[in-house]
Amino acid sequence: MKDKRKKIATRKTPFAKGYIRSIKKDWRLWLLIIPLLLWLYFFAYRPMYGIYIAFLKYSPFKGIEGSAFIGLENFRNLMFGPSSEYFWRAFKNTILISTYGLAFSFPMPIIFALLLHEVKSNKSRKLVQTITYAPHFISEVIVCSLVLTMLSLNTGLFNVLLEKLFALFGQEFTPIHFMAKSEYFRSIYTISGIWKEVGFSSIVFFAALCGIPNELYEAAKVDGATRLRQIWSISIPGILPTIVIMLIIRVGNILNVGYEKVLLLYNPGIYDRADILSTYIYRLGVQNNPNYGVSTAASLINSLIGFAMVIMANRIAKKFSQTSLW
Repeated sequence: MKDKRKKIATRKTPFAKGYIRSIKKDWRLWLLIIPLLLWLYFFAYRPMYGIYIAFLKYSPFKGIEGSAFIGLENFRNLMFGPSSEYFWRAFKNTILISTYGLAFSFPMPIIFALLLHEVKSNKSRKLVQTITYAPHFISEVIVCSLVLTMLSLNTGLFNVLLEKLFALFGQEFTPIHFMAKSEYFRSIYTISGIWKEVGFSSIVFFAALCGIPNELYEAAKVDGATRLRQIWSISIPGILPTIVIMLIIRVGNILNVGYEKVLLLYNPGIYDRADILSTYIYRLGVQNNPNYGVSTAASLINSLIGFAMVIMANRIAKKFSQTSLW
């Protein structure tokens, strides 16, 4: 009877007491979380106080407390004011560049992981992994410098190759100034991004493929299934939950196009297709005559749309694939 009472008492122990007991028992492990919590506080939660600037006629000299409250005036000026066309242009460009990435950059790591999984030689696989993972660790500044050098007007690799190719057929070739023509920017941005990230981004999918039992493939071989049939019927369904989760995260970041890369590649001559929300916010908040209130309003809109996209993508994924983030 005493043992039963002890068990009942244990079951009825409040969650807080169990939590405290866990901290006392594994306090060394809990200490390791402190740096992360401090980082989250100072660099994630504390800066959120700055969101209030979006509703102020903010002046750095007066500070947040001293600046006048103007409600939604910054949002009105941003979306419907005299310069609103630049905001909507940046918004459209952001959506289009992100759509390019979603259509081409997202499937490529999946395809690469599927192909890599079919390589049976460990040495060959490791060599390919090393070569394709390496670009991820190259600085964005160096990558953009390489792109600009290869696409330069007179000495760029692409123009030199095209000139020689045209010469083989006896045709005259006029060098193309790729970085001065806005119609090329989105393709350049997407292709260079695929080259840099396709290997590293495939790690998650390759790990999921390695978790599929070999017995399934062996049974498929016995049934006479070809390699393509095995990929279609075993590999892809096996990593589908991972694909869905990564897609939800990617959709949530659809407006977060890497502004560093755009900032390093674009120029005023191609703003019509290259200017994105992040670079527009940068110019509003840092360059020339900074307008902190409007730039903060633009950032807040960006974040709210991203948050809404995550919720929407999660609900759709949960409805159709039974896989979701929450």
